Amino acid sequence: MKVDELIFEINKYMDELDFVTARKLIEENLEILNKHRLSLRSNARELLKFLTDRLESGYQPISRQDMAILIAINSYASNFDIRSLKFIVKDKAKLLLRTDIIEYLNTDAKVILDGMGVINTR
Repeated sequence: MKVDELIFEINKYMDELDFVTARKLIEENLEILNKHRLSLRSNARELLKFLTDRLESGYQPISRQDMAILIAINSYASNFDIRSLKFIVKDKAKLLLRTDIIEYLNTDAKVILDGMGVINTR
């Protein structure tokens, strides 16, 4: 995809409030967009700046699989399905060790996982 087409697509997705698609496009083309950031609209430039700052601070983007796991954890916690929650925690303990994961968990999941000693919210 050419740079002009990429910038047009990102601006279009930002106007449509489709931030997920815009974020994916920005993450995939971060270097190119940093060189041509003045061609982006202000809201897209802010998203680019946010993603660049997080990447520079050592943040690792969450993959689609990790996000699916977090959604399952939130669902199990909301339904108080402790058995399934323990099963996921046992298999995906490495994911839950990341400090940035806590912001993706709902309140039920935070309370249950904190009680189990898996995460520390304090």
